[in-house]
Amino acid sequence: MKRLFISLLLFHLLYQGVVSETVSVMEGDTVTLHTDLTEIHQDDDILWTFGANNSLIAEISREKQIFSTFNVSDGRFGDRLKLDNQTGSLTITNITTQHAGDYKLDIIGVKWSSKTLRVSISARLPVPTITRDCSSSSSSSCSLLCSVVNVSHVTLSWYKGNSLLSSISVSDLSISLSLPLEVEYQEKNSYSCVINNTITNQTTHLNITQLCQPCLGVFGETVSVMEGDSVTLNTDLTEIHEDNEIVWKFGAESFLLAEINREKQIFSTYDNVPDERFRDRLKLDNQTGSLTITNITTQHAGLYKLEIAGVKWSSKTFSVSVYDQGLPLFCIVVIPSAAGSLLIVSVVICCICRKCRKTALTKEEDRTDSALCKPANKEHETKD
Repeated sequence: MKRLFISLLLFHLLYQGVVSETVSVMEGDTVTLHTDLTEIHQDDDILWTFGANNSLIAEISREKQIFSTFNVSDGRFGDRLKLDNQTGSLTITNITTQHAGDYKLDIIGVKWSSKTLRVSISARLPVPTITRDCSSSSSSSCSLLCSVVNVSHVTLSWYKGNSLLSSISVSDLSISLSLPLEVEYQEKNSYSCVINNTITNQTTHLNITQLCQPCLGVFGETVSVMEGDSVTLNTDLTEIHEDNEIVWKFGAESFLLAEINREKQIFSTYDNVPDERFRDRLKLDNQTGSLTITNITTQHAGLYKLEIAGVKWSSKTFSVSVYDQGLPLFCIVVIPSAAGSLLIVSVVICCICRKCRKTALTKEEDRTDSALCKPANKEHETKD
């Protein structure tokens, strides 16, 4: 057998065979290289070799009762090789890019035949990721971005139903691709993002209802409150459904402030942000999920984010501003002049009257000299 193999090796050196077949397969799959025989004859010898060095990887000789597979020097084939003892076909399981290359088949018997099968292997395609692009969204449209990373020789496409909307292709190695799409908030059309190569594809379907919600920090409510007062941030729910999960977060770091999960019986507030500014100030409405902050201070100004998960997912942000009791209040009054132009008058109220009204009846020293701050029900002093 050794003499036969040496003869074949000399044959390969003298004869550069043309590639007979090209086989494309996905990494991790199984591929079978066929001999095109229905049965091995008694006097047939079958050899499979791999690569430029013609490394022997499989051998069949019915006469000598040989049915063997062999690993190459670097061990890349391990236990991946399987022989069909009836046809001589070779199967490679759990294939990787290390197994790409030329596989040569020699059948020696009454006739001598050979062929070369070139195996190309593509990395498994990632699933496309669809994200919201808040920087480009408007009040009427939702901007989206479909992305994949570390891909080569692929095409990324957006489809509306079965109709191609846009696509981008790449042949370079290990590159990232992104493809934008803009849809209306109330659209009922079906959209999908597809990545494909010559072998396979991966698809991600767009859920407009879930993904196209108002962007946190872009659309929301502005709330102004006086220091020392209480403020309630409303969920706009009349009742929390059984499958709803409600989360309140604060600030750029998205510190968790409160959580409601009816199914798990969770109704909790968390005041353990690093500086403990919310200690004993947070109250949850267990029916609506609204969050109340009591005795508010300027430390509590900022962005509050609400997320409601359930059958539908929604979110919004509240921008809370807190003004100090001791600061003057500026009012801008616009008055039309006789000439038809506008005259802008700035009126400065020297104190915050609310504080005066709260304390004037109980603490004489809290009253100010401003006429605007005198309590309406205070009796005039008796003249001498």
